[in-house]
Amino acid sequence: MSEKPSSLHYINYLSLDKVLDAQNLVSKEKGKEAHEEMLFIIIHQTYELWFKQILHELDSAMALFKAEKIDESNIGVIVSRMDRVNKIMTTLVGQLDILETMTSLDFLEFRDHLSPASGFQSHQFRKLEVMLGLKIEKRHQFGGCPYHSQFEGEKKEEILDLEDNPSLFFLVEKWLERIPFLSMEGFNFTKKYEEAVNEMLEKEIKGIKVANLTDEDKALRIRMIDENRKYFERVLSEKEHNKAIASGETKLSYKATMSALLINLYRDQPILHLPYKFLRSLVELDHKIATWRFRHVQMVEKMLGQKIGTGGSSGQGYLKQTVDKHKLFTDLANIATLMISRSYLPSLPKNIKETLSFNHSNSHK
Repeated sequence: MSEKPSSLHYINYLSLDKVLDAQNLVSKEKGKEAHEEMLFIIIHQTYELWFKQILHELDSAMALFKAEKIDESNIGVIVSRMDRVNKIMTTLVGQLDILETMTSLDFLEFRDHLSPASGFQSHQFRKLEVMLGLKIEKRHQFGGCPYHSQFEGEKKEEILDLEDNPSLFFLVEKWLERIPFLSMEGFNFTKKYEEAVNEMLEKEIKGIKVANLTDEDKALRIRMIDENRKYFERVLSEKEHNKAIASGETKLSYKATMSALLINLYRDQPILHLPYKFLRSLVELDHKIATWRFRHVQMVEKMLGQKIGTGGSSGQGYLKQTVDKHKLFTDLANIATLMISRSYLPSLPKNIKETLSFNHSNSHK
């Protein structure tokens, strides 16, 4: 006699009884239910669910970067998962539109019940930041206490373990450093690029000299081009780049920066499509997280003005300082400053086009 096939019910599969019974209004427990508290709880619970999915995607991407070999198909998988993360971040920003249907007076009906609870205590968001590369020495602190002092026991240990482990920023930097574009026989990318930049700048100067401008305007424009030349020279100097790293002006290593520059410049080569998309996805993620922080600042300004945060921070003041300070992939975004038009782009030798591949050994253990 055959066994009756099991029947999995929608409610049980999604554990809906647990999820839908998890909205416990503190205002109701205190004797006067605030209608808007339900929205406040559901929005933040939804954030935490999306954070869980983002961590799931980042875990998988970082595992691929830690693999012995990173081939082109793996880059494709990583690009698709980062694209999902960015779409989730778009949703998280959009959720603030819903939360802002709650007015300042609505929020004040239950805000006093929340202290000392705060979004600053979101363990998953702190994990997300550290996994991306926002380690403790790069953070804007408040109150003189390290951010992980908000957690205890296993949750604190998990954060501290992540502090000691390679971040996505670190893994990407090492990946960029070991891809072989910069040392291909017969093609010195840095030298060819510098020659192309000088050719471009010299042509611009010649154009200014014959233009219908006053001598004063010509001199001003030529000085501006000379300043641009100094900027390019500084970027192309490994010694100057390392000085910038030591001073905190930049984070990405010289070799990784040059590799990222090459990928951006030669993005039209089929073999570089996916690496370029991946680098752009990191910049996009940085911007989306910054947008989410900034929108949060705007919401706090409208709802609370200069009030202190429920977790003890300076409220909007603290949030404003994190918008730019906590960006991680600014160096990749700044590659745009170094772009030159395709007409000046040095041609890749045929043998380089044919031999480029993405089967690179992972020297990091």
